Amino acid sequence: MANLELTAEKYALLKTFIDENRSETSGLMPVLHKAQDIFGCIPIEVQKFISKELNVSVSEIYGVVTFYSRFSTEPVGDHLIGVCLGTACYVKGAQKILDELQSALKIKPEETTADGKFTLTATRCLGACGLAPVMMIDDEVYGRLTPDMVPDILSKYDKEETK
Repeated sequence: MANLELTAEKYALLKTFIDENRSETSGLMPVLHKAQDIFGCIPIEVQKFISKELNVSVSEIYGVVTFYSRFSTEPVGDHLIGVCLGTACYVKGAQKILDELQSALKIKPEETTADGKFTLTATRCLGACGLAPVMMIDDEVYGRLTPDMVPDILSKYDKEETK
């Protein structure tokens, strides 16, 4: 399982980012993205820190964090897999892609593999309906998927050196 480290150094990195970008008119989203990058997730402790720094309520921050699938309140694996289950993808067979991933990784959606390598999520629209069915691994989009493509795609990430 992925490990969560809330170190002073990480908080200092986030504070520096906030201070350097304080004049942004829509400052919350960039700060949340940076927090996710630094900590690997945005637990309530980090949300409280952001709340204090930006003078935004924790409930508003929590609402944003839990609304968007790219944010997580729990540690995630080295690679985040999101399978689109929006209408176009679902009609074109996204459930079969999700089933294949669950079988190959031996986890269910919102779980992380025992080795901490992958976290699987079922998402709504990823905005690539013309490529349905679609999944994303980190920032890479895979479209026009069939279940038999899943092992080859996963093997690309298995060959990487551990972070």
